[in-house]
Amino acid sequence: MGDGFEVIVVGGGPAGVTAALRARELGANVALVERGNLGGTCTNDGCVPTRVLAHAARLVRDAEQFAAYGLEGEPPAVDFARLLNRTQRVVYEVHEKKQLRSRMEASGVSVLNRAGDARFVDPHTLALGDGTTVRSEKFILCAGGHARRIPFPGVEHALTHSDVWKLKKLPPSVAVVGGAATGCQLASVFAAFGSKVSLLDIAPRILSAEDEAVSKEMAVLFERRGIEVITGIGGVERIEREGRDLRLFYTHKGTPRTISAGAVLLAVGWPGNVEGLNLEAAGVQTGRGYVMVDDSLRTSAAHVFAAGDVTGRMMLVQSATYEGYLAAEKAVLGGERGYRHEIVPHGGFTDPEYGSVGLTERQARGEHDCVVATVPYADLDRGVIDGRPEGFCKLVVDRSSRRILGAHIVGEQAVEVVQIVATAMRAGMRVEDLADIEFAHPTFTAIVGLAARRALRDLGLVATSSQWGIPELTDAAEWEHSGERA
Repeated sequence: MGDGFEVIVVGGGPAGVTAALRARELGANVALVERGNLGGTCTNDGCVPTRVLAHAARLVRDAEQFAAYGLEGEPPAVDFARLLNRTQRVVYEVHEKKQLRSRMEASGVSVLNRAGDARFVDPHTLALGDGTTVRSEKFILCAGGHARRIPFPGVEHALTHSDVWKLKKLPPSVAVVGGAATGCQLASVFAAFGSKVSLLDIAPRILSAEDEAVSKEMAVLFERRGIEVITGIGGVERIEREGRDLRLFYTHKGTPRTISAGAVLLAVGWPGNVEGLNLEAAGVQTGRGYVMVDDSLRTSAAHVFAAGDVTGRMMLVQSATYEGYLAAEKAVLGGERGYRHEIVPHGGFTDPEYGSVGLTERQARGEHDCVVATVPYADLDRGVIDGRPEGFCKLVVDRSSRRILGAHIVGEQAVEVVQIVATAMRAGMRVEDLADIEFAHPTFTAIVGLAARRALRDLGLVATSSQWGIPELTDAAEWEHSGERA
C-alpha cells in the first residue's frame, strides 16, 4: 500500500505512544492519530492531576500530626481554586518533561494530533475530523476510555472525575457513587479537604475486585475518617436540584432513601472509546463496550490490533504500556505469542493507601494449597515512629513450591511497598528468599520481610531449640531473620 503507512496507531495515550515508538523502532512506517492532546487520560485528567489532589490531601493529613510531634501552626485551609490551578500546572510540566511529539517525530513517527475524531471508511482507510483521510496496511487501536454516565433522571446534575477540574470551589458535601478505585480515591481526597462524604456502591463491599481483607479494612478506616460507606444499594433512581444542593434518590435493601449533597460524583465504570470509530467498516467486533481481542491483542480483523483501556482487559497505565509494546510487535513482526496480565502491581492513593498484586486469598485457596501470613502495620517500627500504625501486609504463598501467589497491603506507602513483592514474584523468588533480604530499618518496606518470615514459620521452615522453651511459631520481630531452615 504505497500511498499510505504500514502502521497507524489511533490514540496518543500510554498505549498508543508506546505502540507507535516500538513499531517505528522495528522499522515500520508509522503514523499516530490523536483527536486532542497527546498523553491520554492519564496525563491530562486522570492519574497525574488526581495524584496532585492526593498529594495535597496527604499534606493536610500530615498537618493533623503537628501537635503530637511538638510542632505549632494552624491547620491548613484548602483554597480549591488554587489547588486546581496547581493540577493544571503539573499537567503542563509533565507534558514539557515528556516532550511526546518531539520525541516521536525525532524517531520518525508521523504525528497527527488535534486531528479530531477518526472513523473507518473501509478496512484500510481512516477519515479524520479535520477532513483528511489516511491509509494503512495495519492499525493499532489505543483509543482509551471514558467515564460512564448511568441513564437516569437528573444525571446531568452529576459530575465524573473529568468534571472535577471544572469546579469553582470545594463542595461542602459530596456523594460519590461507585466504590471501586476511582470512587474511593475521590472520596478519600474530598474527605481530607473537609467535605462531608458519602460513598455508595451497588456491590456488597467497596473495592470489590480486591482481596476481601483490603475491602474490609478500607471500609473501617474510611468510616473512622468520617466517610459514610453505604454498600449493597439497589441503584440510583434520580437526582433532583434542591436549592444549592442536590438530592440523590436511591434504594437500599428495598427501601427508598435520599442523600443531600453539594455535588454528586459518578465513578461507575470506564467503557472504551469505541463509539464513532465505525469499527464495523473495518470488520472489528466489540463487546460490552470494548474492542474484543485475543491474547495476541488481535481483533476480529486480522490487520487490526488493540491495546490499553479500549480492550477492557486491565485498565492501568502500566498494563497499557506493556500492551502497546506487544501490539506493535505483533503488528510488525507477526507471531502468535500471547500474554495475560498476571503480575500487575496496582493500588490507590487513598488514606491510607492500598496495594495489591497477584491472586487474592479466595482465588488462591481455590487453586492452591497455600498459607496466608498477615502482619499488622502496628508491628512495624516505622508505623509507630511515623504515627501510621493502621493497616496490614498479607502474603499468600503456595505450600509446595513456596512461591508467592499474591500480596495485599493496606497502610502508609502501600503502593510503593507492593512493588517489592511484585518484583520478587516476577523473579520467581521463593518466600525464604524474600525473608532473607536485609531491608533497611526503619522503613515501611520492611513489613514485607516480616510477613515473609511469618509465612516461613507457618510453613514450619524455621528451626527452634526446645532447650529454650521457645514455641515453634513465635512471631518474628522486625529485625529477626529466619535463621536455620528445615
